[in-house]
Formats: sequence, structure tokens, C-alpha cells
Amino acid sequence: MSRLERNWQYAEQYPNETDAQVQARRFSLELGIEPVSRAVAAQLSGLVAATAAKSICEIGTGVGVSGLALMRYAPEATLTSIEIDPEHMRQARAIFAGAGVPGAQLRLIEGDASQVLSRLNLSAYDFVLIDADAARLLEYVELALQIVRPGGTIAVPSAFAHGKVTDPAARDEVTQNMRDLLATVADSAAIAPVLSPAGDGLLMLTRLQG
Repeated sequence: MSRLERNWQYAEQYPNETDAQVQARRFSLELGIEPVSRAVAAQLSGLVAATAAKSICEIGTGVGVSGLALMRYAPEATLTSIEIDPEHMRQARAIFAGAGVPGAQLRLIEGDASQVLSRLNLSAYDFVLIDADAARLLEYVELALQIVRPGGTIAVPSAFAHGKVTDPAARDEVTQNMRDLLATVADSAAIAPVLSPAGDGLLMLTRLQG
């Protein structure tokens, strides 16, 4: 194992998680959901805390792993989380309730994300997480850029598409979508992109003023 691999492994194992997060991870595995890694969850928690985000939107609730991370250090924030699978949403409601997240700070919406996002207020969110159907990634990012405020951030986990983004032989739709997104934001004058190697990669896009 190389030094970089050891560093990555240490960073992945370093974060601690609440009992509710651990429980949500267990339910995710039982339902066949791949949640964000512990290191990515920790980065999400830290980003929300560092930016003092108060209004957060999540595309892809799962059973609440990333949602709990987003709310961990943000006791006054509100979370709007969108999930198309009713069973996942049912489990998420129970997870959030068990974690003590106040109902007034949580809006769980069951439905197609593209339809829901088109009804949300423009420039109304400080932070948006996109962890949903990777085949529709470009559509979700375009919609997220409309609802995130100037100075707000969009986070996209699985930015390496299970390591395939860096493999020239991988040309499936999901991998190509991620490559297209990475290339587009790298050249955009309206976005400040940051790519972290945590987990399977975490792409952070801050919408610039103006």
C-alpha cells in the first residue's frame, strides 16, 4: 500500500459518527443503498458548519445518512430532502425522528427530484447536495444552480464514479456525465469548483456572485 493509499484509508476511518448515523448506515446496507462514506459525511458536516448554511436541500434522501450529516452541526438549519422511493422515505422519517431532528426543521418530499426542484424558490438555498440518479446528474446540477444562492455551494459525491472517471476505457453514460460535468465547471466563470478525493470523490461547486 502506498503512502497516499494509507493517508486515504486513515482519513476514511478517522471520523466518528452519531448512533443515528450508524443506524442509518446499517439500514442502507440492508436496503442495498450505497451511502456516502464516513469521510464524505464528515466533509458535508464541516462544510455546512463552515458556511453557516441555514437552508439546505438534498436530492436523494436514501434513509438519512447524508441528511443527518448535513444537520449534525447545524441546529438551526432547515433541510428539504427529496426521495423517489417510498420505502426509503419511510425509513428516513423514522431515522430522523429517532435522531431528534425537529419536524419544523425537516421537509421530506416524496417524488421525482426534477419536478420538485422546478417548484422550489430560486436562489433560496445555502447548500445543495446531489446524491441521486447519476444518469440524470447534469439535469440535477442545472436545476440546483437555479435554487442555490450566489455564494452557496452544491456538493456532488461519487465524483470518481467508482474510480471509472480516471479510467480512459470506461465510457458508460454515468462516467461520461461526470467527466462532462467536471470539464464544464472547470472552465466556468460562474462557479468555483473543488474536487476532494474523500470517499469516491466529492465535487463542490460554489456559485459565484454576479
